Amino acid sequence: MYPKINDNLFIQEASSDASETEVEYRSRIAEVEDEAFLIEIPMQESNGRLKKLHIGDELSVYFMTEGGIKNYFYTHVLGFKEDVIRMVRVHKPAKDEILKIQRRSFLRVSAELELAARTAAGIRFLVRTEDISGGGTSFMTDISVPLEMGDHLQCWILLPYRNGSSEHAQFEAEVVRMKKLENGRSLAMLKFVNILDGERQKIIRYCFERQFDFRNR
Repeated sequence: MYPKINDNLFIQEASSDASETEVEYRSRIAEVEDEAFLIEIPMQESNGRLKKLHIGDELSVYFMTEGGIKNYFYTHVLGFKEDVIRMVRVHKPAKDEILKIQRRSFLRVSAELELAARTAAGIRFLVRTEDISGGGTSFMTDISVPLEMGDHLQCWILLPYRNGSSEHAQFEAEVVRMKKLENGRSLAMLKFVNILDGERQKIIRYCFERQFDFRNR
């Protein structure tokens, strides 16, 4: 499903500058062409600053549809059109390149990410995740890291993005399941119980990029 004329778009630049990738801009679709969307100059809502774009700039975009569904896609700037207002022409993705994420469910992807954790008893350990979503993550563990259902962990995870930049996301998680495996290890499954929205958005962005890469292999 494509966005329609007058639909709002929420945009982040896929920049190597980590501080710039965290800024979200808002725009609106003014016209739709066969191969492109014409959008208003994106504006940062907190301060009214307009985003200066250049041909070739890569953008991560989402728009909302009924039921609170976020529809994500990647695009890039093709050019500009001078009319009553200046508009930005961006590439129109194929329909199967638009990923839908339900409001109360999160896209889960396989991912080997570096996760540092600390238990309530102060035990610190470093693991690699098995998968991750905006709602939780899982990792392999053994008897050297004694974990039980209900344990709370303070966690820091390293998220590498497509543009070469990396960010840490911090959260508190609860162990909701321990699954024993034949090799003597266990799979610890966590859900996020205390996470700032900005930290969750970092993880959702990573999941979206990861899924986008899977689809294009």
